[in-house]
Amino acid sequence: MKKEIGIFIGLFLFLSIGMHFEQWIDHPIEHLLNLQSGGAFGLPGIIHPFVFTLVLYIFVGIPRVLGKLFSRK
Repeated sequence: MKKEIGIFIGLFLFLSIGMHFEQWIDHPIEHLLNLQSGGAFGLPGIIHPFVFTLVLYIFVGIPRVLGKLFSRK
């Protein structure tokens, strides 16, 4: 469970820094405060990073689960 939470947090940080690198470097506190008024694809500002991370986590998780099912131990 700790490993899965670590993977989710790692994906979250990778996506947020990757997509908003300039904002994180120039003005990180202001970027966090503006999260409430922002948004993407009709999702509320505070929710959209978690939704996008969850979608990517599912895409990463499916091959991991299949690999564990079909691997020999």
